[in-house]
Amino acid sequence: MKSEEEEYSIDDLQRDKKVAWFGVRNYLARNYMRDYMKIGDLVLFYHSNGRPSGIAGIGKISSLPYPDETQFDTQSKYHYKRATREAPVWMLVDVTFVKKCKEFIPLLELRNYETLKDMILLKRGSRLSITPVTEQEFIYIESLT
Repeated sequence: MKSEEEEYSIDDLQRDKKVAWFGVRNYLARNYMRDYMKIGDLVLFYHSNGRPSGIAGIGKISSLPYPDETQFDTQSKYHYKRATREAPVWMLVDVTFVKKCKEFIPLLELRNYETLKDMILLKRGSRLSITPVTEQEFIYIESLT
């Protein structure tokens, strides 16, 4: 799960303990949250648009999917005119802090590992805020943390 460090960082999640992962406005990313994430799943917390970008920690899914309230808020930058309470378009899940990486793992370093060569995050043009990670990829990255 990607977040810009200046918008919401792993340190913010550590402080807050739990956050609603709001503001996702890509259908595929929404579908990953809505259809595949389960309570207890571990996620990689990735700082995007950083210098450098990379994995900063691990979180855990701590809720079932539910409507993202920002889609209904006309004052929010995430407002979505077509969404109604009866037919919400955008969903979210809660993410709970698990741990920070002992050392930040830069994207460029991840590219050096043969085990991660097929990781969606590392594909050219991958810009989704939420991408699936295989169990093998997760275990390997967790071993680096």
